[in-house]
Amino acid sequence: MSKIKLPKNPGQTGWKEILPKRKVNNQLIENINIDYLIIGGGFAGLSAARRLNQINKDAKIAILEACEIGEGPAGRNSGFMIDLPHNLASDDYLGSLEKDREQTLINRSAIQFAKSTSEEYEMPSEAIQLVGKTNAAATKKGINFNTEYAKHLDKTSESYKILDTQEMKDLTGIDYYINGLWTPGTAMLQPALYIQSLADGVSKHSNVTIYENSPVIDLIDEGMHDGEKIWKAKTKMGSISSSKIILAVNGMVERFGYFENRLMTIFTYSSMSRKLTSNESNILGGSQKWGLTSADAMGSSVRRISGIGGDRILIRNRWSYNPNMEASDLFMRSAATSHSSSFNARFSSLDNVTMEYCWGGRLCLSLNNVFAQGEVEEGVYSACCQNGLGTAKGTAIGIITAEKISGAISSLVPNFVDEEAPKKLMPKAIMWAGVNAYLGWKELMAGKEK
Repeated sequence: MSKIKLPKNPGQTGWKEILPKRKVNNQLIENINIDYLIIGGGFAGLSAARRLNQINKDAKIAILEACEIGEGPAGRNSGFMIDLPHNLASDDYLGSLEKDREQTLINRSAIQFAKSTSEEYEMPSEAIQLVGKTNAAATKKGINFNTEYAKHLDKTSESYKILDTQEMKDLTGIDYYINGLWTPGTAMLQPALYIQSLADGVSKHSNVTIYENSPVIDLIDEGMHDGEKIWKAKTKMGSISSSKIILAVNGMVERFGYFENRLMTIFTYSSMSRKLTSNESNILGGSQKWGLTSADAMGSSVRRISGIGGDRILIRNRWSYNPNMEASDLFMRSAATSHSSSFNARFSSLDNVTMEYCWGGRLCLSLNNVFAQGEVEEGVYSACCQNGLGTAKGTAIGIITAEKISGAISSLVPNFVDEEAPKKLMPKAIMWAGVNAYLGWKELMAGKEK
């Protein structure tokens, strides 16, 4: 009987489905001992593995991933690896100037790590591209958000460019947006391609082994041995024992018994269109690769991709708070309908184009917008709760945790300072009603931005 219940990943993530099939790593079917065990093969876990290997090339490292690499939350985001402040709990993404400066430096350390990783592992160019992103506004309210954002960026001496209506049309090929704010530092990912390439690169090291489709069903304290506490992670067909464990499982860390009732599991939902024909691509016009986040934090993120899998459009909107970590079929259908409506409102010239894939993905938030990180028991370290920015913050906390658990002297993320712990939440029933009511109201208020 599994003590740690694994939630289902709702829908088929288009990012993974449009890629060529890759060779999946074996399941764990034996009982082994290892120097470092990482539970979770997403941005945090794989980045931690690479950093541990950089620090100690002789250390034996194993990664246990519950499903296939790229099938879980790491392959279900929109692919924005954002350098600038992007607080999802805020109307305009912004926080305090001091906090935003700190977070920007941390995010940029993560982006640099990801870029150097892509070069070392010779990833396809589509996996990660440093091309910036645009905050897009479709309403006067959206323009006001961008104006305030620009003032904030001025105070932090960050560069940006305001795009007018014609420039937005030249970029996207559509008349929907009237204003944009472009910033240069964001890396755009094909998230499933990046995370699969990262896993394949990491596993080329002879001392790093990845096991896929190997969910941990129990984590057992086996007591002291030679002065160190030993932990055994059990799967259905095997086990790994180690004195050093990294939990890179985001909100799932609660099911391991840590940070209980301090983390919120939020689902976001995305749909990806079928491949556009060459004629449809010509009709649309604009650039073949771009990414928009909404000026309103509850509006739609929209991407156009062109490469492996063809020319496609991605729409992301709708949010739900699910303490049980399961997205309902009813909400999935509602989200799919919302995505089609948002697509049709923007791309009226593509009236025969339908959505081919729809999926949901889990993200984790804390009330005070902090990581759930650090040593939670002797030898067990958490690298969790990226507050909706799993690509950049996940990479950063993976690096940081690898350095902590190994006792590294120097850091690739020198600007990180330990934060306070995530704040305790109200009872789940109250949180469920309150958070979902708030999300629904904010989505309604987003109006045309959604």
